[in-house]
Amino acid sequence: MATCTTIEKFGLTWLNISGRIDGMSAPDVQQQIDELILGGKRNLVVNLEQVNFVSSAGLRVFFGAHLQLKQVGGEVILYRISPNILTVFRISGFDKLFRIMSTEEEISAASPLAIEGELSASTEDGVAFKLREMSDAETGLLRMIGSQEKLAHADYSAKDVVTIAQSELPFGTGLATVGEHYEEYQHLFGEALIINRNFYFYPAVKRPAVDFMLYSGEDAGTLCRFLHGFSFNGRYRYVGAFETAQDFMTLEKLGQWVISLPSSTALLGLVLIAESKGLFGMNLRQAPIEPNKPVQGHDIFNAALFSTWMNFPVDPADENHIVVGAGVICRDKNACSAEMQKIFSRDSSMHLHAGIFEKGPISKNIDQFSSELERVLTQLSITKVQHLLGQSRFSNGMFGIIELKG
Repeated sequence: MATCTTIEKFGLTWLNISGRIDGMSAPDVQQQIDELILGGKRNLVVNLEQVNFVSSAGLRVFFGAHLQLKQVGGEVILYRISPNILTVFRISGFDKLFRIMSTEEEISAASPLAIEGELSASTEDGVAFKLREMSDAETGLLRMIGSQEKLAHADYSAKDVVTIAQSELPFGTGLATVGEHYEEYQHLFGEALIINRNFYFYPAVKRPAVDFMLYSGEDAGTLCRFLHGFSFNGRYRYVGAFETAQDFMTLEKLGQWVISLPSSTALLGLVLIAESKGLFGMNLRQAPIEPNKPVQGHDIFNAALFSTWMNFPVDPADENHIVVGAGVICRDKNACSAEMQKIFSRDSSMHLHAGIFEKGPISKNIDQFSSELERVLTQLSITKVQHLLGQSRFSNGMFGIIELKG
């Protein structure tokens, strides 16, 4: 049997294990580590001073934790291993994978607190924010695509389709799809997300599955077909991170904090990567095109038709999944054009689409924001794309802010 306890010290989480780590106790140790990682921990000190035996099953637990944390900028540090246990690690070659330390001075020097001093930091209502202002920031341009006027009555036709090359879309959202001929793709329009020119869309059909076109770097690229939406470009003015000591922080609260940042523009582009604690989102069940048009010109958002047209769960979903989103936040709607104001609902100053990827941890290192975004977008599986609502909940995440002109 093995017993596990945890403490916080030097900005690190310590997992103190005692007893025997074998095939019977390894699952319990694995569960403890998994809970710590899901709880947002990225740097673990595993104290093995009181461990008297480790089998291959136990080694596998530590190896799995090492792989999981390494890809998100974390690590497992092994502390005070007895000579006989260290021999087991050496025979397997695992001693070369981990930093092995024997004094608290070594642990203190390894603490992430020692390398984050140059970042500005603040705490608000139990949420810790870190922020870096970028030296190569570049104001971007918001581009409106198509029109939302025909959405309410599902009255779009082939003449309403706007075609844009994937290479021209750094970031964006909308109702979109891909295909060569309208007759082929007309029923496949759905919520779309564009990040780093990678294009994801969720067809509004009976049994949807996310389709996507990763950007190859070719100037021609895929032709994306929009009914409506928007895109933006530019370089980040800010890159930040947040982590809550409470159960969660909402997307709405994140938006309010972003709006409070010093900025010279009324519009801000937001790129987000976070760990979900329950999402509230919505997506179309069928494409808003003429063949699907409600009889007598009824509005698809009318209460009688809403459930037929919209997937809108009333309970939070997709807890512990990785979420990647892009959208815009308006600091002052009155400063935006009438056309741009249509992006936002009456009671919100944010419009964001998000891809829901598989479960797992993400890095918390601001300097790894771009690489972590690329890892998730290109290596992890995605289950859906939704318009994300302000009640959506996150435990921690990173974000980039681009100042925009309309």
